[in-house]
Amino acid sequence: MVEEVKLFKTFSSPFALRIYKTIFEDPSNKSRSLLHYNPVKKQIRVLVHNGKPIAESLVILEYIDETWKQAPLLPEDPYENAMAWKEQEEAIVPAIETLKFLEEELMGKKFFGGETIRFADLALGRLANLISILEEIVGLKVVDGEKFPLLSSWMQDFADAPIIKDNWPPRDRMIVKFQALRDAIIAAAAAASK
Repeated sequence: MVEEVKLFKTFSSPFALRIYKTIFEDPSNKSRSLLHYNPVKKQIRVLVHNGKPIAESLVILEYIDETWKQAPLLPEDPYENAMAWKEQEEAIVPAIETLKFLEEELMGKKFFGGETIRFADLALGRLANLISILEEIVGLKVVDGEKFPLLSSWMQDFADAPIIKDNWPPRDRMIVKFQALRDAIIAAAAAASK
């Protein structure tokens, strides 16, 4: 049986292997086919294997690792594999603690400065833009509206403020920039491991 494997990606993503049928997507004009395979999150990176869609970068990597055993992505040794996952989880803990602190700082306020944007909002404001961009690139939700409702609302309120909205760099160009940065880091890590 011939397996059908499609990968929806942007032009700058290096994750398409030659065995995949690659479908390039424009972040600002997503195809019907992509939206069919990822109707909920509508994120671009989707792997379709024999008609079954798999979304989210980390989930795709795990699926590939489990499906095509001849080219493992994770260490084959169970202990080394567990340590790789543990290191990833340990790196997340300090980030979650910081988000909890910021959530508490917003109690009873629209912005960190109260009802208006102040210095702390401007100092942290870049996060409102970058976090959503990185979430889209990585396929992992960081500021979940259920876990961090105040922080999520602050990000939206800050992003919607006319003075901020009118002066942020174009989102599509930022996505391309950070995808290229991520790709360069991955390529450098792969070259270093050879």
